[in-house]
Amino acid sequence: MNDKKFDGEALERGRRLFAQACDFVIGAAHLEQVPETDCPEVAFAGRSNVGKSSLINALTNRKTLARTSNTPGRTQQINFFILGGRLMLADLPGYGYAKAPKIQVEHWIAMVNTYLEGRAELRRTCLLIDSRHGVKDSDREIMKMLDATAQPYQAVLTKCDKITPPKLALVMAETGKELATLPAAHPEVMATSAKEGTGIDQLRASLALLAAD
Repeated sequence: MNDKKFDGEALERGRRLFAQACDFVIGAAHLEQVPETDCPEVAFAGRSNVGKSSLINALTNRKTLARTSNTPGRTQQINFFILGGRLMLADLPGYGYAKAPKIQVEHWIAMVNTYLEGRAELRRTCLLIDSRHGVKDSDREIMKMLDATAQPYQAVLTKCDKITPPKLALVMAETGKELATLPAAHPEVMATSAKEGTGIDQLRASLALLAAD
């Protein structure tokens, strides 16, 4: 399903990293609250209710590390987690919809954009895309900003258990074709299911390559 093949050693390295303690650091509602770190950092971005928190829980093999909700826009701050002292994870507020006053939504958007543009420790942004819907204009806005600031990002399809394999293959191909033209995009599109565990080992292996030694 995922194009890149990881050997047993790479999969085991990813498994060992994500089996380590993963602790909540802070929920940053303002940029001045974003923690300093010497660790490489990976951010998880995506439309509201795309499954960011569920994916983080699946990656770390925990049920409640990141809060999940069926209510779009529930994550209202950047939540930081430290994984084994080797990798910082940042769960970003969803974009595209939120049950909050417009001025508050605008504040979240400005904060997230400034964080993504200026975070020196950020090694990759996992841009989560609902496999049932594919790339939307709101995704393209984030991609355009990341391209402009040369911040590497990778498309990660979520909820792939909810569509048929032929449909998933089509969405992966269409997403890969679009990202192939963009300068900061990682060439590999990954497909995941937090519910069934599909693609989780492969994503762990990919992110483990970014962790501190």
